[in-house]
Amino acid sequence: MAYDTALVLFSGGQDSTTCLAWALSRFDYVETVGFDYRQRHRTELDCRPTTLEALKRNFPIWADRLGDDRLVDLGVIAEISETALTKDIEIQFQANGLPNTLGGDLLVDLIRFETHTCYHGLREQLHEWGYGCGECPACELRKAGYEKYIAGPIS
Repeated sequence: MAYDTALVLFSGGQDSTTCLAWALSRFDYVETVGFDYRQRHRTELDCRPTTLEALKRNFPIWADRLGDDRLVDLGVIAEISETALTKDIEIQFQANGLPNTLGGDLLVDLIRFETHTCYHGLREQLHEWGYGCGECPACELRKAGYEKYIAGPIS
């Protein structure tokens, strides 16, 4: 059963194309986004437009569901790091046991900060889905999203 919208991180490779097909079979509208960080092996990125067109052509039911595709330029990563992903250097293991595709000079941690979007800006009341008044449209939307998440995968 399809519902709502989805955003798929789409490199153009086999795994992300599978994820895209999964999303197209379950959501009413799906957009895609890819990241160009000047990777040496860009075959997947180069295949993105062709793969999207093939999905529309070979699966007509998905053609209207497939929305905009965006390619985000993250070339700055190649400028500030020395990794085998972006530079013409041999892949080797570093002293920390990680391959130099992850970079020695640039280690990135994903940082998540709990934010709130309560229309009233309230942070005093904590609900299982986050802070807020619990009654405004933003809080209702966050609560509904949390309940869908907790309910588990769509069948």
